[in-house]
Amino acid sequence: MDNRYPSPQEAGVRIPSHVKKDRFCAGFRHGLSGGHLDKVEYMKLSFREGFRASKLYLREVRRSQGILEFPARWRIRMRVA
Repeated sequence: MDNRYPSPQEAGVRIPSHVKKDRFCAGFRHGLSGGHLDKVEYMKLSFREGFRASKLYLREVRRSQGILEFPARWRIRMRVA
């Protein structure tokens, strides 16, 4: 089942004039789908700005739904002597 993510225009996000539109949209889509900045091509300015815009958009959507923050995931190691 494929998910449908909104484009920056549908989400109400303005694309800055100094970035490349296709890379900005790719970064926005990557951020909405839960991706990480773990590849060299993701370090381009336009991609990073789209990624950041998607994270800010998601934060606003979650706030409007009443979700302020997700609980942190912790790992605990315990030893018994």
